[in-house]
Amino acid sequence: MPQVVRSRIRALHGPPPAGPMPRRARSLVDSEAVAVLHRAARVLLESLPELTDRLVEALRQQEPAYRAALESEPAEIWQEVHHSLRHNVASLIQPREFREAAHRTSRWIGESRAEQGVPLDAVTHAFRMGGAMVWQDLVDDTARRHPEDTRLLVHVAADVWNFVDEHCAVVAEAYRQAERRLSWRRENQQRLMTAALLDGTARIADLPDAAAMLGLPVQARYAVLAVTSARRTPHGTGAPPLDLPVGVPVLWHSAGDVELAVLTLGATTAAAECEDGAGRQGEEPPAPARSDETTGDELASLAAELTVPAGTRVGISSVVEGLAAVGDARRLADTALKACPASGGTVLLDAHLPAALVVSSPGLGSALADRVLGPLDRIDPADRDVLIETLTAWLDSDGSAQRAGAKLYCHRNTVLNRLRRFEQLTGRCLTRPSDAVEVSLALAARRLLAD
Repeated sequence: MPQVVRSRIRALHGPPPAGPMPRRARSLVDSEAVAVLHRAARVLLESLPELTDRLVEALRQQEPAYRAALESEPAEIWQEVHHSLRHNVASLIQPREFREAAHRTSRWIGESRAEQGVPLDAVTHAFRMGGAMVWQDLVDDTARRHPEDTRLLVHVAADVWNFVDEHCAVVAEAYRQAERRLSWRRENQQRLMTAALLDGTARIADLPDAAAMLGLPVQARYAVLAVTSARRTPHGTGAPPLDLPVGVPVLWHSAGDVELAVLTLGATTAAAECEDGAGRQGEEPPAPARSDETTGDELASLAAELTVPAGTRVGISSVVEGLAAVGDARRLADTALKACPASGGTVLLDAHLPAALVVSSPGLGSALADRVLGPLDRIDPADRDVLIETLTAWLDSDGSAQRAGAKLYCHRNTVLNRLRRFEQLTGRCLTRPSDAVEVSLALAARRLLAD
């Protein structure tokens, strides 16, 4: 219930203003109107509990948003209404003493209703209902006890409703401020909870709350994308750093120089089996809902549909099952991102496991590269680069000198001659499987760790 007095009324308690006779006459009429208002307000204060009962019942019948609150905490709502009416009706009699208290009450109501989720329109409607009820009681009491003075209330009617509007503005501003604080608090809690999931520090007991807060199922298959770019814009300041295929639920989170996307890919294998097997008593258990091959194809298709801007690097984790494993997926995505060339591109971890092994242990990777490729550093850099380029093309061509030559625009015999020279310099035999594995990993380490 807003305070229903006006600033001009307070001025009337001082000496009458100087001026021509018509203004003194007007001031006299206003003083009489204020006296009538004070008299009716005192009567209203004496019957405040009854007025509170009527206003609470009116709220129950006319404002659905208050109905639930009145059912769950009727005593608290009644005390709130009574407290507001007492301050505001008293301000009709002593505006200077009660104006600030009435404002504090209105601000407190606005904040409380925002925290409870009551719509702002419902709160301002309740204030106007209270103002209308107080005004009607003032008029009714004056008409009943002193009917000859009823006409004088017309002189303060506009001012009464100006203060109703004033307190609607006070409660609305307090409501919006509380809403902003709540919104910031929710967003901060969501950021903290998302960070805990991605860091792997979220407690198992907190997973249901995290799922409800973030809109993620506890039992689902997840993957994480790690995205970074030389020209990075933190998420939240504009569009996401990457356009994902339509229909893939995604939750973005900024983690320093890397943007992380949590992708929800569907029900877990266990959940799907449980759902498929529901009601099949006596039947054989169903086959797993998804194989590793199907999951890999799903991520490969997603990676193929990505539109990656120039200079942007994207690492895609393997699929994990359950919200509790999102932290594992984040670490896998970080590993895939490290395996991404510095020039940009997309690395799907499951398709680049050897490179992932190298970047997972950069110390061992560098040692392997130095051991296998170190002898090449003693020849002319141009010759070294030609040998490494030829060796890389030959490995990418599955050991075919013909196809490697086509890539390098040279004869297959040239490719074979360069490969023999590499073997002579390094002491490795490319037809020996163990040596071929070491050479392949050493080339990956030299390329990735140098970047």
